[in-house]
Amino acid sequence: MFPGLVKRVAELQGDMKYYSTKNRNIRAGLEDAVKNGMAPDKGLYMPEKFPVLSRYELERIKKSESLTETGMILARKLFMDDLDNESIEKIITCALVFDTPVVKITDRILALELFHGPTLAFKDVGARFMAQILKHFNRQIEQPIHVLVATSGDTGSAVANGFLDMEGIKVHVLYPSGQVSELQEKQFTTLGKNITALEVDGTFDDCQTLVKQAFADDEIRSKMMLTSANSINLARLLPQSFYYFRAWSQTDAEQLVVSVPSGNYGNLTAGLLAREMGLPVNMFLAASNANDVVPEYLATSVYTPRSSVKTIANAMDVGAPSNFERILNIFDQKHERVSRHIKGYSFSDREIREIISTAYRTHGYILDPHGATGYEAARQFLESNPQSTVVFLETAHPSKFPETVNGLTDGTPEVPDRLKDFITGKKESIPISRKYRAFREYLKSSRHV
Repeated sequence: MFPGLVKRVAELQGDMKYYSTKNRNIRAGLEDAVKNGMAPDKGLYMPEKFPVLSRYELERIKKSESLTETGMILARKLFMDDLDNESIEKIITCALVFDTPVVKITDRILALELFHGPTLAFKDVGARFMAQILKHFNRQIEQPIHVLVATSGDTGSAVANGFLDMEGIKVHVLYPSGQVSELQEKQFTTLGKNITALEVDGTFDDCQTLVKQAFADDEIRSKMMLTSANSINLARLLPQSFYYFRAWSQTDAEQLVVSVPSGNYGNLTAGLLAREMGLPVNMFLAASNANDVVPEYLATSVYTPRSSVKTIANAMDVGAPSNFERILNIFDQKHERVSRHIKGYSFSDREIREIISTAYRTHGYILDPHGATGYEAARQFLESNPQSTVVFLETAHPSKFPETVNGLTDGTPEVPDRLKDFITGKKESIPISRKYRAFREYLKSSRHV
């Protein structure tokens, strides 16, 4: 029996609303939730009901042959109260122009390759969808929308490329100086046009804090139309559920275990939302680097956010993950329920290097540093659950991390042509302090740009 098929059937009537994780009485429609990014009380928006897929719809997804086809079925289910069918088709066909194939590593371990989009990272799915839906909602607005995005690696490039040249939308990418790979940096600092890169003297958590402070600044909000392109925005989060269903459609398994490299926990949250909609998943594995606040919580029931530490899996260098608030909300703040559905793992830089090397020697498969954590969590889980089938998320192309990967395999991963194009570009960024005052002055000076 698929999970959730009989759940809250009576709630499936009427328009979809999204409530704040801090106050369920604060609700918004899809357009307001997407444009505002966060709720007025600084909570994160969540669907007040999950549109549970029928058996017929699940069977259609199981037979689907592309991410586009899967996304169309799910988008109609999720957004039918807010978008007409023509708009949904246009958004999906413009956004999801690539697939997310499953590759067999062993009989029990499968890789869901999420790096076949324009910037070779899983963030392309959510970022491109958000760009298209924001373009749809922005048709009648004369004032420019300013998109703020904090990145520890791939989010910035995916968002910048998804919104590039989009009329009426200005993107401001905040990233920690010296803490993203050179190729990642080139993907959002060489574009120009409506994309501005802000090189912050601090960590990813500092960048994320600056974005949140801007949303809490009533004066700035009164003068500028701000939205966020981080996974705190529903338009980034919800479409990430699509590739979980796409993974399931490419396997023979009745039930899956899914291993998710986790930093800000938007990816894992999207998987949980997919499960609420009816995806047959037995367990999620939260695989982290040395920034292990969530695995620590799962083991101890104590959540202690702290400053992030720099690792070679830099996109997961998050010490205070925003989406953990959503995960607690899904499970009614109950540790027992969270830990029943999510198992935590964490790995040091030394272990990640060893994982990449061993996987290549054993299976001939080149992992990126983030996917390596997902692979190893899957392998360790199978030691005590040998009959399970585990899909791990390979979140970025390994050629984006030559400093780590090249010395651990026999050769250099081939660099796709679309990545080579960024290498020769000239970096342009604006250095900025981690202090909000500096970012505030920047925003005030750019509001009419």
